[in-house]
Order: sequence, then C-alpha cells, then structure tokens
Amino acid sequence: MKIAFNTLGCKLNYAETATYERGLMAAGWEVVPWTDVADVYLINTCAVTETAEKKSRNLIRRAHKTAPEARIVVTGCYAELRKEQLMALDGVWRVFGANEKSQIVNTLCHAERSEASVVTFGAYSSGEERTRAFLKVQDGCDNFCAYCTVPYARGRSRNIPICEVVKMARNIAAEGVKEVVLTGVNTGDFGRTSGESFLDLLKALNQVEGIERYRISSIEPNLITPEIVDWIASGTKFQRHFHIPLQSGSDTLLKRVGRRYDTALFASRIDYIRQAMEHPGEPRVFFGIDVIVGLPGETEELFQETYTFLKERIRPAFIHVFPYSRRPGTRAAEWKDQVQDRIKTERVARLEALCEELHTAFVQAHKGLHETVLWESSQKEGRMGGYTGNYIRVERPFDAARVNQLEEIVL
Repeated sequence: MKIAFNTLGCKLNYAETATYERGLMAAGWEVVPWTDVADVYLINTCAVTETAEKKSRNLIRRAHKTAPEARIVVTGCYAELRKEQLMALDGVWRVFGANEKSQIVNTLCHAERSEASVVTFGAYSSGEERTRAFLKVQDGCDNFCAYCTVPYARGRSRNIPICEVVKMARNIAAEGVKEVVLTGVNTGDFGRTSGESFLDLLKALNQVEGIERYRISSIEPNLITPEIVDWIASGTKFQRHFHIPLQSGSDTLLKRVGRRYDTALFASRIDYIRQAMEHPGEPRVFFGIDVIVGLPGETEELFQETYTFLKERIRPAFIHVFPYSRRPGTRAAEWKDQVQDRIKTERVARLEALCEELHTAFVQAHKGLHETVLWESSQKEGRMGGYTGNYIRVERPFDAARVNQLEEIVL
C-alpha cells in the first residue's frame, strides 16, 4: 500500500504526522511524495484561521483529482471542528478527530489492538535534516481564550509521564539528532494529568545523553516561573531562545479576550530572563513574540499600545504577526466591533516592518561575538546553513564533514 502525507499548521501536527508515518512504514506501507498516485492520502489539517481551513479543503480536492479511487484520511484540528463538512467532500473516507486520531495507524492496518498512548503523545518528527527533532510533550488547553478554537479542537490539557517523554528523547538521540524542540498546545502546562511539573520534565530531559541542545517551542508568559529561568540560566542544554505569545500589548484587549496575564507581568518575565541570562560580551536572548492584529475592538489607539509596547519596552528579536480570523463557535466571533480586513492588513504591515527593524538590530548587535552553530544537511548554491544557540541564522560554504556538527564561530 502506498500512502502520501500532507501537513498544515503547527509543529505539533508535524510531530504527529511523523508518528503516523513511522507506524505505517513499520507495518510495510510505502510512503510516496504528495504529488504521486497513492492508495491513501492523509491530510493533517489546521483550523486556526479561515485560510488554513481553505488550504485543507484544497488539498483534499487536489488528492482526489490526482487519484480518484484513493481513500482520503483527514485528521487535525479542522477534522475535529468540521467533521460533517469534510465527510461531504469527494474522496474523503474517514475523518479522525481529537479523540480518534490515535486509531489512525491501527485502522489503516486493520490492527486488532490500539496503540493510542504511542500515537497520541509519543510523537516526534526529525524531518530530512536529521539535526533537529520536534518532540510532543503535551496536548490540549484549558484556557478557552475568546478568539481561539484550539481547546475545542484539541481537548483539555493533558500529558504522559516524564518517563515516557524521556524514552522518546532517547529514541531521537539514537537516530543521531543533536537538537530537540519541545512542542505542545500549551507546553508549559505540562504535568496536568501526571502530577509532575514542567521543570521536572526539563531536568529529566537535560540528562539524556546524545542530545546537545533543547528549545521550548512556545510557552505562556505566566508559566515561565523564576525557578525555570534560574535553572536554565545555571548552565543547561536549554538555549537562549524563548517563543512567548503576547497576542496584544493592550491590557484592555488582553482582559477582554481572557488572557491570563497583563502587560506588566509579561514585561516583568522578559526582564527576569534577560537579567538571569544576559551578560556583557555574551550573546543575548532571542525572544520570538506572537501578536494577533485586529482583535475585535482593536481601535487605532489600542493597536498603537501594542506597537509601542513592542518597540520601546520589549524589543524582541522577532514578531510573529497574525491577522485575527473570526472563528465560528468562539465568543469573539459574536462581538459586533469586528475590525475591517483592510485595517488588519495595514496593521500587519506596520508590525512586520517593526519586526524587520528589530531583527536586524538583534543580529547586528552580535557582530564579533562567539556563538555555537549546529550545521544542517541541506545546501543551496553550494552553501549550508545552521542556527546559533540564540537562533541567529548563519551560512557558510557547504562542507559535508560539518553536517550535524556543533561548531563555535565568530559572528
């Protein structure tokens, strides 16, 4: 049997797709490129925006056109939220929502017993580079922010025990991968179902031999405790790199949509990390900040609060900018003060320009400093790339002997 995969959305989806792929390959299936004719097409969908849902539907139609007799399997967040809509599309055979996705491999292979714990939580993806892997440690969210469908699509916050995560990390190390990125829907909420803590998890993973570097894909500001920061700063494998969702720099909007912090707490956590981890003559901390533009009720004045907060108070290395997408079934979708699309587009452009300014300044501030790069295997026009510990992209002439090696360089 031939199967082709296509994945949309977050790193969590990519980790889960890779787990389905490994399970089916172990059962004798052949994985083929998405553009090939296959017996089965599996699409792992996203529903965070209307655009993501449209892309998912287009992929289904494209697969059906490529191989009209093939079975199309759909999973992911869109599959949980819009099952009937997806089943009505030509070629769709099965739709696996949040509670059924653990059955995908066994359903396709007609297995007699479930491997739910492995598929649902023991997910990781190392991709073609074989230098970096994404390890799923947590799923679901209990926050129910007014604009977000994730708790409905992914379910409540849950995790497997630390010992199981460590087993996955050891499997990754056995493949020769040097860097692991911890992923989850609300990663810092780890421990909800096992009675353990996120800090306990970090300490256990730090002991896994063979893994040289760790990153945390995303963590809520209220879950970055001083204890976690102090431990990371004490000298661990965890890098000077944090991806933190802000969503808005306006306390008015943060309160309205139900975020569990205000700008004062956010800024204080950034300050604490910088004080603990930045020292003269050493690399600075890379902060990637998520921002949603055009939340209902975002006036020009409130948007300017976000812009000023980022430019003058936080000054991150990168801003991930997302225009607000009205999602059916959420509280925010019913609010009357929606922002016009043309205004969202204009504000996105302003924040993207600010991101370019801040990122350029961050990179320039490191000229002449020593940093360690993990070189990747891909090459383009005779050059290879890699990332420093604090996530600065570096390129050099390709050298196969340096692939998947850590090297200290001068920026």
